[in-house]
Amino acid sequence: MSTVNDTKFTPAVFLLTRILGQEDVHLRISIPFCFMYLISILGNSVILFIIKTDPSLHESMYIFLSMLAITDLGLSLATIPMILGIFLFNSREISFDACFAQLFFIHSLKFIESSMLLLMAFNRFVAICNPLRYVSILTQKRIGKLGFLFVLRGLAIAFPVPFLLKRFQYCRANVLSHSYCLHQDVIKMACSDITVNSIYGLVVTLLTVGLDSLLIFLSYVMILKAVLSIASQVECLRALNTCVSHFCAVLLFYTPEIGLSVLHRFGKGSFPLFQILLGYIYLLVPPL
Repeated sequence: MSTVNDTKFTPAVFLLTRILGQEDVHLRISIPFCFMYLISILGNSVILFIIKTDPSLHESMYIFLSMLAITDLGLSLATIPMILGIFLFNSREISFDACFAQLFFIHSLKFIESSMLLLMAFNRFVAICNPLRYVSILTQKRIGKLGFLFVLRGLAIAFPVPFLLKRFQYCRANVLSHSYCLHQDVIKMACSDITVNSIYGLVVTLLTVGLDSLLIFLSYVMILKAVLSIASQVECLRALNTCVSHFCAVLLFYTPEIGLSVLHRFGKGSFPLFQILLGYIYLLVPPL
């Protein structure tokens, strides 16, 4: 290890955290994690297979759903095998480069998933509020351009993060708060000025997750306004029913996302067990 100012040291690795106080049952805890991993992989793969093989599903609603499934597959593959390694083999060490690579994939895929949920909300908005122009507005060419644009946005925003982190010397305790790497968790280990990283992380969160969630909320306000103007109660309920699954997915994604961000920025190390459990919900539940 290299010495910094004769008293501070840069650790060679980070140590990932398991569930505190539950070390004696980690093997049993790994069983539901395995099931969640298998169901996430199998379920999203089946969704992709059905949409690809059924020509009647080659329309905007299902194309957006397939984009979401691909994103969730990537998120599961990038994180859960390492989490299982921690529970099954106590393999807690992760090198700097591997940690930075993992957090790049986690954050970029989370930004992309937020974008996919926004596109799905836009799809529902057009279908309910402007049904006569639905086909002309959401053409396959336009869907492809929107999907590519938002994927590029997620990758571009997350790309500088590993390079910003590599500038630092890490001289504090090298034990992370989760079983995987997050930007807001890693910067706490730095002994350098982290102002740039903190501002960048906050601005990026507001311009992606914050803006997307606001636009989704506004789209649902417009949808609700349009639905309530429908005279027939049956038609009103049918229109609302098409939004239920998407609305649940939005809640499952943004609630732990915002909660974990608030805890990391303002929790000051309080409620560590709750933070760890919320971190697992943040990572595992949306793909599931």
